[in-house]
Amino acid sequence: MKPGFWTAREGGGRVMPLDAEPVRARKLNLLATNTAEARIRRCWRTALLLPALADALALHQADRPSRLFDITEYPEDDRELITQILGEGEVAGIAVLENGITAQMQEAVMAGVWRVRFTAGNGRLVGDYIEVGSIPAAVRLACSRRPASISHGAAPAGAMNVMPLLTEIGDRIIRHRDSDPAHIITFSLFPMSPEDMTFLQDSLGVGPVRLTSRGYRACRIVATAARKVWSVQFYSVMDTIILDTLEICDIPAVAIAAEEDFHDSKMRIREMEETYFK
Repeated sequence: MKPGFWTAREGGGRVMPLDAEPVRARKLNLLATNTAEARIRRCWRTALLLPALADALALHQADRPSRLFDITEYPEDDRELITQILGEGEVAGIAVLENGITAQMQEAVMAGVWRVRFTAGNGRLVGDYIEVGSIPAAVRLACSRRPASISHGAAPAGAMNVMPLLTEIGDRIIRHRDSDPAHIITFSLFPMSPEDMTFLQDSLGVGPVRLTSRGYRACRIVATAARKVWSVQFYSVMDTIILDTLEICDIPAVAIAAEEDFHDSKMRIREMEETYFK
């Protein structure tokens, strides 16, 4: 297969210029150490947070806005314990907001529960939240100002199909409604020359969001600079692209917590509360 849509081309092509990392739990599980009981007794804020998260999950529906729980001012013991309890789920990513703030996102092992940290350009933490929702609100906010049209020049020498493809993408952007299924363009089924791919990448540009999913197949989801246009790439265990697509949609489904996840996550949170705080 030819290099993927967001793979750097020979000579140094444009790739997603986002280097921040999501929140990650320490390899040592603090809940399994000898000091766990004493730490848990100190972390009364965490004890209050868990039932609040479970209640939010019980009420949440996939099409509703997220609910945020601010833990920015929690003591370090509480925030580290929360990191351990939440663990690392399938989806992580970053979103760059217009004010220069970067949102670093990590889904918990309980799908639909997210740890979202906001940092300034100098790396200073300005907000730390637990969010219950299908996808962090920062993703939608970062994408909301993208233009709904594509600007490009004349087709380059060697182009085959990029111009009709750009016309199709532009038409789909205008016609797409949030309730519509994604329109998917699969490059392995669509003959594109290297000149086509370079011109397409330059025309769509780089967007403000990068997500990764570690579900059944590793997947990279990258927003282009055009509204509702996403690069979605699936990888093999050898880290080679096995499916290279563009999706025209609100947010690709592979990154979104499903409706049935909220009930399962609520039950897991209740179990954690019962095990460690009762």
